[in-house]
Amino acid sequence: MLKTQGLTLHYGGSQILHGVDIEAAAGEVTCVMGTNGVGKTSLLKAISGTHPRSGGRVDLAGEEIGRVPAHVLAHKGVGYVPQGRMIFPLLTVKENMETAFACLPKSEHFIPDEIYELFPILKEFLARRGGDLSGGQQQQLAIARAMLTKPKLLLLDEPTEGIQPNIIQQIGRVIEYLRDRGDMAIILVEQYFEFAYGLADRFTVMKRGAVSMSGTKAELDKEDLKAAVSV
Repeated sequence: MLKTQGLTLHYGGSQILHGVDIEAAAGEVTCVMGTNGVGKTSLLKAISGTHPRSGGRVDLAGEEIGRVPAHVLAHKGVGYVPQGRMIFPLLTVKENMETAFACLPKSEHFIPDEIYELFPILKEFLARRGGDLSGGQQQQLAIARAMLTKPKLLLLDEPTEGIQPNIIQQIGRVIEYLRDRGDMAIILVEQYFEFAYGLADRFTVMKRGAVSMSGTKAELDKEDLKAAVSV
């Protein structure tokens, strides 16, 4: 579904990504791990188009994607749940979800029951403003909004950050459900090792803006992986 080759990214004169290669297949979770500041969020920004990459190639579903902005990639099937969630605080829960309709034909401008089955609290709080939700509720809303765009590739940036344990478990079940549907590739950036290890089919470990280790769960020793992530 996704393949990058030699991906680079700069912020001004500072190079953040150094030739990153990563693959993500439909029906799998690819987990990107590493300590703070190694370029994990920058990688998702480069893939999603929210910050332009400096170089390298990105293929999505066999099509080479040029350096196009985020809204174009969203229409091509890239869903992005950023760190911090980026909920519109003054819009209601329903209005926040309806912003996803910009990626869909008019005939699909409705919220399917699947969303409320996965996130029952959203149906209960449809008229509540996004800024009045708890962090965990906002995270559920952000994931639901991304799902509504019907992505081929879903990018999740630290969805467990600052979230209470029961919501973490629910988010884990949603990721499992989306993976098992088989029509979506998922890239998960995550610091919580056990959560990531339980979900991931393959891993990419980053260090100083480059890939230091990669492979499937079957190929990588758990303790070696844990050690690489903490260094």
